[in-house]
Amino acid sequence: MRISRRTFAAAAVALVLPLSACGSGGDDGGSTDASGKVEGDITFQTWNLRANFKPYFEGLIADFEKKYPGTRVKWIDQPAEGYADKISADAAGGTLPDVVNVSPDLVAPLAEAGLALDLDKAAGKYKSEYLDGAWAGHQVPGLSGTYAFPWYLNTGPLFYNKSLFKKAGLDPSTPPKTYDELFADALRLAKKSDGKVATLANVPTIEDFGRYGVQLMNKEGTGFAFNDAKGIELLTRYKELYDAKALDPQALTATPESSGKKFLTEAVAMNPGSALDLGNFKKQAPNLYKNIGITDQITSTGHVNMYVMGVMVNSRTKHTPAAVAFAHFVTDARNQMSFAKKVAIFPSTAGSLDDPYFTKEDGTDETRVRIAAAKSLKNAVNYTPVLFSEQMKTALRNEVAKALQGKESPKTALDNAVKACDQLLKQQG
Repeated sequence: MRISRRTFAAAAVALVLPLSACGSGGDDGGSTDASGKVEGDITFQTWNLRANFKPYFEGLIADFEKKYPGTRVKWIDQPAEGYADKISADAAGGTLPDVVNVSPDLVAPLAEAGLALDLDKAAGKYKSEYLDGAWAGHQVPGLSGTYAFPWYLNTGPLFYNKSLFKKAGLDPSTPPKTYDELFADALRLAKKSDGKVATLANVPTIEDFGRYGVQLMNKEGTGFAFNDAKGIELLTRYKELYDAKALDPQALTATPESSGKKFLTEAVAMNPGSALDLGNFKKQAPNLYKNIGITDQITSTGHVNMYVMGVMVNSRTKHTPAAVAFAHFVTDARNQMSFAKKVAIFPSTAGSLDDPYFTKEDGTDETRVRIAAAKSLKNAVNYTPVLFSEQMKTALRNEVAKALQGKESPKTALDNAVKACDQLLKQQG
């Protein structure tokens, strides 16, 4: 079984820590019945978390064992390197842990192999405790069911330069919210500045196609569909931006760091970011900091993009009631809230984002960005298809670059990207 490793939310928020997991535990003959007595020894394995969060996890486990005296949780932490390979080896060797921290792309092959417990069946009573979009995050196209409890979420707001908006005759108090508004504002900014100020420094990604309202995959999960009329329309409009220098000419090779620098030097009007960036602006670009606006990600669907992490239960665990109880305990509202105060993430539990920690201004930049992000997460969606690997991202990016440079039409580029992604999808199977 081949499992791709996704770099979690790298583009969304610089603050984010790539938290993830795997481990060793149950073997054949597990039960999907979680209603029995919560007892027995289970294994929970994390990925590179011990160094920063040892006291948190030790406290979490102690609380669980106190609540359920007949249980014992063995916590093992893996180094960051080779994590996806470790999950593959554990899956093939029957040594997956009882409780596994996964991202959606890691859970998909495990669910397809029958190794992930369907929580709709085994733990459906807990569904209402979580945000709808988060619960749906670990559903796999072509399979019915949900294969992990949602754990923590992340998203990033969008920063914009009010002074550049003003110079172009745009109202800085009403930044663009939809792609239509974004494209209109971007062309105006480029025209007014004689092509010196681009609005964006990044080419469209799969999340952009999702937020534009493009259907990304067929319903069976057997093939990609972002080369439809709406997908072609989005790429055609990005080509217009590129030709007008409203999309930075270096966007084709841009990294989050290089895009950030362009925003810092006021050559780009909008950029995704995090609270850490605000501190950076304050020191390095006081003029930009003075004119900074914070708004939601651009979306034409009314839903921003979220990144979601989860906690999966091994379908072959010998202690299903204990494994399900522990996975739920790790992801319940109290423990998620406690974790969110230790690292810049957001709880996936319903109601948690209404906590004053996520709603009450205290004058600091960190809080300002946290409040903006939390507000947009309430009805956010994980647009990245769970079957979309790193290789597929590269295939899409390469074809998008050809279309923007005029080497291929947007239609041909997307047809080729879909063909390449479908091919990779067959190889994953």
